[in-house]
Amino acid sequence: MVLDRISLGDFRNHALTELSGAGAFNLLVGANGAGKTNILEALSLLAPGRGLRRATLNEMAREGASGGFAVGASLLAHDEPVRLGTWTQAEATMRRRVRINSAETGAVALAEWLAIGWLTPAMDGLFAGPAQDRRRYLDRLTLARDPHHGGHASQYEKALRERNRLLSDRREPDGRWLDAIEAQMAEHGAGLAEGRSRTVDALMAQIVAQDEAPFPRPALTYAPGGPVGHEQLEQALHDARARDRAAQRTLSGPHRDDLKVSYAAKRMAAAQCSTGEQKALLLAMTLAHAALAAEGRPSVLLLDEVAAHLDPDRRAALFERLRATGTQVWMTGTELAPFAAIEAEAAVWNVTSGAARRL
Repeated sequence: MVLDRISLGDFRNHALTELSGAGAFNLLVGANGAGKTNILEALSLLAPGRGLRRATLNEMAREGASGGFAVGASLLAHDEPVRLGTWTQAEATMRRRVRINSAETGAVALAEWLAIGWLTPAMDGLFAGPAQDRRRYLDRLTLARDPHHGGHASQYEKALRERNRLLSDRREPDGRWLDAIEAQMAEHGAGLAEGRSRTVDALMAQIVAQDEAPFPRPALTYAPGGPVGHEQLEQALHDARARDRAAQRTLSGPHRDDLKVSYAAKRMAAAQCSTGEQKALLLAMTLAHAALAAEGRPSVLLLDEVAAHLDPDRRAALFERLRATGTQVWMTGTELAPFAAIEAEAAVWNVTSGAARRL
């Protein structure tokens, strides 16, 4: 068990929902629109970032309520329970706040306590979508293994925005100011590249170690968008100033990285595979990462409407692999039938109209 005593206040369609007695497998069952995925989204906010829907804070607050929301859970993987919480208040400029036990802190601190991953239907287009989506996905996988990765990402993006602002100014930018900004970009960009590369290598090693059947084996390649070393990146940014000023933006660097995925047995890019094959490849990657994430810290995996779309053999393999990872799993479905093999060992809630009742 990892998370328990979960509470949602004024979150989406949940006025006040509490879930206690969680287990290794946790099932949220109910009709479409009942609020199952909302519970998963609330849990995803116990990690840095914008959650599994990447929604705005205003969108998460329950309509007709005060304008703020609160999500809390007890982390039970230590000698003493650790209370994790995040909330917002109705303010002119809404911001997400985080508390660990009684101390308010930044959201990045959540990653030091807990690794959270997820797979949702909205991710079905990951391979054929823009590279930005795959970079964000890769960063989330990396953050689940390295809590410091989020700091590199935020600092690099901040410096990138400032460099682009200077490059788009009609006046000639101060070279010394650019030197300082590019030094920051090189430091944190090198950290980003190193973290992404390590994650891809570790993920591939885990994928190769797993039995391929019944899921297709993906082949992953980290594709840098420019030099990856600290000194090389800093020099490249300096040398590209004239080119980037003409374009009014930075044309190379970690913000142009990509994650290349292919179906290994067919030697075919994942984007060219069938919809079913793409889903299976993504599930294989998710299972491999869940095993990695569980090695270092308590981990949680959120699976939204996954089991119902699998044939019986793949469904059985899914449950077997999830059981072996040691991660806590939360799954949604419209009915219990697809979960018959694990129903006896799972904690089950029926979700209706923003309320959850333990079965």
